Amino acid sequence: IKFGDHKLITQLHNNYSKYNHYIKISLSILAFSFLVFGLMNLQFGSKIEKVKREGIDVVLAIDLSNSMMAEDIKPNRLERTKQFIYRFLEKLENDRIGVIVFAGNAYVQMPLTIDYSAAKLFLSNLNTSMLPTQGTAIGEAITLSRDMFDEETDKHKTLIILSDGENHEGDVVEISKEANKEGIIIHSVGIGTPKGAPIPIYRGNQIVDFQKDKNGSIILSKINETMLQEIASFANGDYFRVSNSGDNLKELMKLIGAQEKKE
Repeated sequence: IKFGDHKLITQLHNNYSKYNHYIKISLSILAFSFLVFGLMNLQFGSKIEKVKREGIDVVLAIDLSNSMMAEDIKPNRLERTKQFIYRFLEKLENDRIGVIVFAGNAYVQMPLTIDYSAAKLFLSNLNTSMLPTQGTAIGEAITLSRDMFDEETDKHKTLIILSDGENHEGDVVEISKEANKEGIIIHSVGIGTPKGAPIPIYRGNQIVDFQKDKNGSIILSKINETMLQEIASFANGDYFRVSNSGDNLKELMKLIGAQEKKE
């Protein structure tokens, strides 16, 4: 248009085609698209590939008693336990993971698996109303874990107990000794503070009261570190504690990583 009259230019330039420009652009876009698809390395079909993994079997025993709702650890003991386990799962690689929940009784929530996404899904749904009876059946949880591990070997087995240790039932120290004879290493993670806190009663999402004893006094829930330390020490494990200022996850992961692996 700047050069001259469009009709005149068309007559002077006999082989001019207004479509050539669009063809060039279309071919350029098509070439670029094929380049992108080539770099994507698209493949069709499927194949089965055998992959060798080396790791250990880890069972998490999680306390779901009402005392885990105490708020001496923010936001509360149970939610802080979940946060600890989420971070723990993020650091695992080839280890199988299983979950036991316990209060007055213990139950297998998830058998041993390498599906960490499933473990996180189960974890997100945990709450203290899941179990019908209250208490702290740590001994039963330890016994139940023995059935989850491979009976043919006395290695590569680790049980991690996450609890405030309050109102425990049975001779858990003796039970932990028996488990250790089968090669189970038990680490305990204490959730709570020695100072303690009352146990809230919820209606909906609101705290309406606190649990009281027979005399009407508010019950103060405190961590039982002595018992948790004994369980770990008699099963070749270590004791760790989760507090408002932090936890010992790095130290726990070092112990897990140092254990002898199985294929």
